[in-house]
Amino acid sequence: MRAADLFAVFALPLERASTRRSRPGRVRAAWRLIVAAALLPLAALAQTGPRVPVITLGAQAVAPTAVFDGTLQAVQQSVLSAQASGRITALHVKAGDRVKAGQLLAVIDDRATQAGVAQASAGVAQADAQLANAQAAYQRTRDLRAQGFVAQAALDAAQAQYRAAQAGAAAARAGQTQASVAQGFTRVTAPYDGWVLSTQAEAGQLALPGAPLLTVYAPQSLRAVVYVPASQQAVAAQAQTVEVLLPGAERWVAPAAKTAMPAADPVSQTVEWRLDLAQADVHGQVPGRQLQVRFVGSAAAGAQAARLMVPASALVRRGELTAVYVVAGRGEGQPDGFVLRAVRVGATHAAGQGATVEVLAGLQAGDRVATDPVRAGLNGAQPADR
Repeated sequence: MRAADLFAVFALPLERASTRRSRPGRVRAAWRLIVAAALLPLAALAQTGPRVPVITLGAQAVAPTAVFDGTLQAVQQSVLSAQASGRITALHVKAGDRVKAGQLLAVIDDRATQAGVAQASAGVAQADAQLANAQAAYQRTRDLRAQGFVAQAALDAAQAQYRAAQAGAAAARAGQTQASVAQGFTRVTAPYDGWVLSTQAEAGQLALPGAPLLTVYAPQSLRAVVYVPASQQAVAAQAQTVEVLLPGAERWVAPAAKTAMPAADPVSQTVEWRLDLAQADVHGQVPGRQLQVRFVGSAAAGAQAARLMVPASALVRRGELTAVYVVAGRGEGQPDGFVLRAVRVGATHAAGQGATVEVLAGLQAGDRVATDPVRAGLNGAQPADR
């Protein structure tokens, strides 16, 4: 809006109000000067908007980089399953509970195993009694043989019965051990200190051998697990730097150790990578959270690959839309402005305020991009280099 138009909107009503009773020329002139001085900054603002710094895009040689989504897993994680069949009579923990090594977690109906233990104990008592009787008979027969009252055949028979009783006692004790082990299968205990990650059964359900009951993990050590497409396996294998961006973190961390599975999954056509993380880097993290893994090659290898790069702060993200503000001419005699253009981006390089992002589509070399998208979206915004 021009200054004359602003004057017509604001000054004339004030002039009419002030000259309703008196219309001297000096009063009208004074009002015109006052209003014009007050509206001069508004007129200047209407003509020009904020000045926004821009950069001119050009191809840059970057190292080959591949970024994939992964998950955080516990290095020591166990799925505890039932080893005996029966109803689950008690489940003493729930997801999120902390457990100690040897702590009782679940109990399966053990009436049958208790009967087996009782039967085995009775068999041991019977075998011990037979062994004691056979031992006494053998000793008497041996004394009588020494005095010549019995034949050698009687001594041999008594010795054979004694050895048989010994074997019977050993078998009874083995059966008792087996019954005790079966009894232990009805008690599910924690294998180490940790946390209950999830429960797969409830009290009252039927437990079968091999059926999972609950999952526990030790929080001391965590790792990042990422599934790399087989087509990108060469980039990952030749990467000089492997970095992990943990949930809620602002910096990439290097894993303490990395392991790639020797074969690809035949269905998903991916290769599993396991990246062990230092305990100091995963403090406060829990398994199951999403993360990012970045494989970065050498700069020499990437010298042949040129990419268009924009500052990460120049991107506008609205849901599924990723865009930037690009300088566009408004016509003959009009200052340049900005238009919002959708782009497709790739890997992110560096971190923090100096982070840059590869542009895969939507821009070309020579385009001028606003580095401050907030100010570039204001009405009347102009590039700072004009």
